[in-house]
Amino acid sequence: MENITPVLTELEQAREDFIRQWGAMGSAWGINRTMAMIHATLMTSTAPMNTDEVMELLQISRGNANANLRELVGWGLLRPTAVKGERKDYYEAEKDVWKMFCAITRERKRREIEPAMAVLDDCAARTDKLKTPEAKEFNKMMNELADFVSVASSVMDRISRSQRSKVVPAALKVFG
Repeated sequence: MENITPVLTELEQAREDFIRQWGAMGSAWGINRTMAMIHATLMTSTAPMNTDEVMELLQISRGNANANLRELVGWGLLRPTAVKGERKDYYEAEKDVWKMFCAITRERKRREIEPAMAVLDDCAARTDKLKTPEAKEFNKMMNELADFVSVASSVMDRISRSQRSKVVPAALKVFG
């Protein structure tokens, strides 16, 4: 009997490789592998997809697909869309790379930077009046970290609110 396994086209294989790699990178920007793979799937799709299509393509459960689709909508990386003649929910990804970057930056700031800032400020306030050398050193470190995180937060705010046409050339001058 002959092997009837379908052969992927070069485009299909490249897309599959990208989806897998985007999934692997997901944890670096604060999301799970499946969420990143769903994002990559919809980002590279030429048409909106429904939950069933995402489930089938990625071989994931309905609950996993639904939870991650909702989360991606919350991040601003996907948007629900209507498909004429269909009752199912369909989703499409933001395809503008700059808008994706800004959405990820805003969400990471909200989830990571703001809670870290709150802890640093709290630790600095609680140790501000302590007189031991260790407490003074700890307080100094908390204040220095808070200052640094505050600057990083301001940069993230400016980038995520900026227009690409203004920020990219300025960044290239600084880092070029």
